[in-house]
Amino acid sequence: MGVFRRIKTIVLAEVNEQIDQWEDPIAMTKQYLCELKQQLEQGRQALAQQWVAEQRYATLIAQAEETVEKRNRQAKLALERNEEAVAKLALGDKLLYEKKLETYKQQYETIKAKTAEIVRRLNQLRERYDELAAKQLELTARVNAAKALKQIDTTLASFSADEALRGFARMEERVIALEAEASAARFGTNAVLSPVPFEEEVERELAKWKEAQSTNA
Repeated sequence: MGVFRRIKTIVLAEVNEQIDQWEDPIAMTKQYLCELKQQLEQGRQALAQQWVAEQRYATLIAQAEETVEKRNRQAKLALERNEEAVAKLALGDKLLYEKKLETYKQQYETIKAKTAEIVRRLNQLRERYDELAAKQLELTARVNAAKALKQIDTTLASFSADEALRGFARMEERVIALEAEASAARFGTNAVLSPVPFEEEVERELAKWKEAQSTNA
């Protein structure tokens, strides 16, 4: 049982590590924003269709109102001419278009209400998108900073102060040796004549004394 438990622990650890690799914060937030942007585009398309429907019903309403007014004039003119049959046809068509007009207006109001709802939700979605886009920039900056700090910590953990000090000491010794070589080279090229041997100095001093004695004599 202990072996199986250890195997299970190892497998779960590997799975969790793989999930962590999959759920890269920057990549995941970009994906979320991409999906949200697609929803915004779908919402804009739906809104465009609503506007088309509104325009269509606005046209139907205008045409129905025009027809009702036209049939009114026709019925009035027919009655003035005692053309009762024509007046009845005009009035019947007028009533029919008045019912259509009422239906068109109801449908138009329903479409307008739906359009207003789509606009409201699109605005909310757009605000949310802007908020998340700003948040995504913040998270990206935080991830980059965290990675940089982790790299610095890794570098510091692997850094050996003693080894660095020994390295600097070796370099200092090397610099001292180079300076000594440079000084020796300058001495070799610019050195003055070697001093007079001590025996010659003694001989010269003796000669001076002899000359002084002979002068005194």
